[in-house]
Amino acid sequence: MKVHIRGLGLAIALALAVQAEAQPSPQDKPSADAVHAGDVSFANSGAPAAQTAFLSGLALLHDFEYERAAEAFRRAEASDPGFAMAYWGEAMTYNHPVWFEQDLAAARAALAKLGPTPEARAAKAPTPRERDYLAAVEILYGEGTKEARDFRYADAMAALHARYPDDVDATAFDALSLLGTSHGGRDFAIYMKSAALLEEVYPTHMRHPGVLHYMIHSYDDPIHAPLGLRAARRYGALAPDAPHALHMTSHIFIALGMWDEVIAANENARRVGNAFRASRGRPPTACGHGLTWLFYGYLQERRDADAATLLAGCRAAAAAELAAPHSAGADPDHSASGSYVFMRLLETVETGRRDAAQTLALPAAGYEWPTFNDAYGEAVAALRANDVERLRAAATHLAALAPSVRAELTAEGDLNRADRESIDVMVAEMAAAAQVRAGDVAGGLAALRKAAEAEADMPMEFGPPAVALPAWELLGEELLRAGRPADAVPAFRNALARAPGRTRSLEGLARSADLAGDASGAAKARTELARYPRGAEAGR
Repeated sequence: MKVHIRGLGLAIALALAVQAEAQPSPQDKPSADAVHAGDVSFANSGAPAAQTAFLSGLALLHDFEYERAAEAFRRAEASDPGFAMAYWGEAMTYNHPVWFEQDLAAARAALAKLGPTPEARAAKAPTPRERDYLAAVEILYGEGTKEARDFRYADAMAALHARYPDDVDATAFDALSLLGTSHGGRDFAIYMKSAALLEEVYPTHMRHPGVLHYMIHSYDDPIHAPLGLRAARRYGALAPDAPHALHMTSHIFIALGMWDEVIAANENARRVGNAFRASRGRPPTACGHGLTWLFYGYLQERRDADAATLLAGCRAAAAAELAAPHSAGADPDHSASGSYVFMRLLETVETGRRDAAQTLALPAAGYEWPTFNDAYGEAVAALRANDVERLRAAATHLAALAPSVRAELTAEGDLNRADRESIDVMVAEMAAAAQVRAGDVAGGLAALRKAAEAEADMPMEFGPPAVALPAWELLGEELLRAGRPADAVPAFRNALARAPGRTRSLEGLARSADLAGDASGAAKARTELARYPRGAEAGR
């Protein structure tokens, strides 16, 4: 994993800053007298008439409500056409650091409205601090590859934070810029540097949306999630009209196996998001990131009827999308069909159900990743049914699909490391499971253990498991089937270390501990299961 050394870059960023003042002038220092909008304040030189829109845009920017933030910044531009920071804000909405997305053309167009060159734009910023913010965003959208610009921008934000240590937004954006440099997957060193910056200002800025939001991102893995629980508890109440903020709290809850909270957060996000969409004349959302997490939460509590309703709605949206003439140009990894395939896979993992009539016909080209997930779901269904021939055929088909989907993800760059590595794990675990079920128990279990160890080496990520049927969990299940409960216990514990609170892993741990004579371990697992209600619907 990359660990970026910032010393030289920091010196360069300081040298390239538009102004060389070592200390901010009095008008640059954010103070208690700054105009407030909700929970943000930002000293600036804009006209009074532009302040409400600007500060609303800043709060929405911290919430990752990028569309609404851009609209707010454009209102500020209209109120004060010479307001440099309004154009800075609009440009910032086109960079999505933790998603590693950037609309370079739109960002440059936003800046061009202020002036044709960086020098012309800097001349319209009245204060050194505003010129420093502009200088940083010029680096973000300057020359070079996105990855190189991400690192140079992080250096520039470190310089800005050092120059204005009392500016909480400089601190927050510095922390966020660091997260945007973790191109190879979660790098704990980078994430903890971000967290350390935010911890410094958290005691005095517990209601700042950027501080809370980026703390959650810094801590949203099973190891560090307890440290992010404070921010998650506060953030949802702080931004009740921001769907992403409401969903964001579940990044911590899902990492702690807090299923009631995962469900409530994403139900609230869906309600608020659909209200916003209705206000714009758009239909409700039927698929996507937040609904997938809600679906996963329902499955963990065995609320199968609620999960089925979500799945049916997403399938209808996916079928309509695939039938639409423009769907050929859609990004399948961010499409309704991609969401549907993954949700259906999650259902198969948890319940064993897989109705062939519900399979969507995906296009032959461009849908490599959803096609692979669909084939993986077929292999899991065969495994759950203990249909050995079907499982062997599905595992062979899965392996045949792997090179094309791996090539697609490799072409998209280093950002997909976890997905690329998960492909290898999924192929290996299904091949190993087929080996076990075909009678080579010892060889298959050894191969399955290697797959589990490979999964453990993958970058720690947030959300539902990248390998939908975690390899350690599958190893525990197969060890139980082989009459080796004492060996199954550590396998299930390893699965829970990476995906806390998973119902199947907890049940497997309780059963294997019972059979191994570990009454205390079984009791602990059942106590964890009892934290949240689990239904007992037929078919499980």
